[in-house]
Amino acid sequence: MYDVIVVGAGISGLLSALALGKHGKNVLVLEKSGHVGGNCNSYCVDGFWVDTGPHAITHLLKGPLRMLMDKYFDYIPAFVDYGTYYVRTPTGIRPIPSNLREFVTFDALPRKDRLMLSQALTKALTLSTFGIDTSKTSIYSCLPRHLSKQTYDFVDTIAYFLSGKSMRETSVYRVLYGSSFVRDSAMYETSDQPIADQLAEQITNITGIRRLITNKTSHAQAYPRGGLKALLNSVMHSLPDNVEIKTNACVNRILVEGGVVCGVSTDDESYDAEVVVHSGFAKDLPVLIEDLPAKYLHDLGQIDQALSMCIWLGLSKQMKEFDYTGSEIWFQEKAYWAMPISNYSSTIAPKGKQLVGFMFVVEDSVKREKKRAWATLHRAFPNIERYIEMTHYQVTTPEKAAVSIDGYIPEVRTPLKNLYLVGTDAAAESMGITRAAYSVLDLIKCMKEDGYMMSGRL
Repeated sequence: MYDVIVVGAGISGLLSALALGKHGKNVLVLEKSGHVGGNCNSYCVDGFWVDTGPHAITHLLKGPLRMLMDKYFDYIPAFVDYGTYYVRTPTGIRPIPSNLREFVTFDALPRKDRLMLSQALTKALTLSTFGIDTSKTSIYSCLPRHLSKQTYDFVDTIAYFLSGKSMRETSVYRVLYGSSFVRDSAMYETSDQPIADQLAEQITNITGIRRLITNKTSHAQAYPRGGLKALLNSVMHSLPDNVEIKTNACVNRILVEGGVVCGVSTDDESYDAEVVVHSGFAKDLPVLIEDLPAKYLHDLGQIDQALSMCIWLGLSKQMKEFDYTGSEIWFQEKAYWAMPISNYSSTIAPKGKQLVGFMFVVEDSVKREKKRAWATLHRAFPNIERYIEMTHYQVTTPEKAAVSIDGYIPEVRTPLKNLYLVGTDAAAESMGITRAAYSVLDLIKCMKEDGYMMSGRL
């Protein structure tokens, strides 16, 4: 009998196991694959250490991952400042504008369009500052009419890489948040506040119109030195002895008695537990549990998802086109988001070589998307073929639920007693690893409220 069973050993499952284990819980983690980490992982391909997709860890200064690291990690990995977001055009790269001052000189778009976009941005931030909910308002509906195709393509690309969906499906709030005009942070410890309460509190800082002048898109963002594997290794090293992990253990049923979850079963064995934390796809719950409430079944069916393809290129030399830290987008034809991650650490690529990841949204068959992606790469970098010595493809679901206008984001607490969710489909704040960390904070809050966690200090 375990205190908690965690289904899935992705980063959200491992962070949950770490936090609960440090609170004294006897935890079993069951992972269907042969490795842990999920999308928070790195592995070697012909001497190059590729991540599972390009990543930027947001809100690292005072965000949820920072709180989890400060409270539960035995050692914290080294992080490198993320750098700058760029846009690439046939004439080179320039920083993506993140405030009105930068929009004025952003000549990748027509001057008239820049002025109209600046007015639309000012209006949207003003509405958000005064508490108007923009989470169900599409970007497209707020754009001025009669913009050039070039400008619509630029805005659409930004939407896709913030939510995985088009500007017609992505909310204004998502763009304000992703561009750091709206910032979330988690509260640090105060002298009279228990740790569980501190972790549960999330504060939205909306600091007014002055951010239109001072905003920086890459605020408090970083990349782990050595790649995502460094962060995963820190989590694994910090797990206490009362956390057990079993790989190649596929959960095929979450066990319920009298409306109360009491354990799980795999192909080989059943395990009893007081609490089950599901960190896999919430959309899979109907396969694992019979007799879920009808409304919950319907809501789970509304979860929106996006598919991405990453093309990793190992280059035989460090190309001047990628002489920067940060990332770039290309918004003409088949758009991409790219990161030269070997610029953060000399251990990611062999000496004198370079590793760059290009992320594309998959809207058609993977075969056709590969063809379109390579056409874009050849247009953006006509001579890149001569330097490619390694090519590696990944097709993934980057986040388990896309934050689209009509998509459903489940809560951490489910309709079934003793069953909780964590992961990028159980929190809408931020993106990627930071989003997963928000769900873990919420898990601790819910379990405390439900009487499974002590309210005192560690």
